[in-house]
Amino acid sequence: MDDATLSGFAALLRERREAAERTLLRNSEDGRDLLSARGDGTADDEHDPEGSTLSGEWAMLEALRADTEHELAEIDAALLRQQSGTYGRCAECGRDIPEARLRARPMTRTCVACAEVVERR
Repeated sequence: MDDATLSGFAALLRERREAAERTLLRNSEDGRDLLSARGDGTADDEHDPEGSTLSGEWAMLEALRADTEHELAEIDAALLRQQSGTYGRCAECGRDIPEARLRARPMTRTCVACAEVVERR
């Protein structure tokens, strides 16, 4: 992979990292709002037939937070692979990962053939 292409992927990864950080910030703000609503002694949302419960919203926020933190870890790992010179090489077989796959999944560690094998395990 040439330097210009690698640089383009680095920029894409940094953009995705910034977006994930914004998601975590919004998630944190929503969590504070939800904690405030949960602390309201008059809130009886468990019996409200019109909407989701605060507990349900809390669970969704936690799932989003966990997914976003996982995405950040994958992005950071991809950026480290770029620094070490292994980005774009399959972690399983060592062959180059096609650029089309990297464009679709810039954090991927495997080529399509190896990803299919890993999924079957």
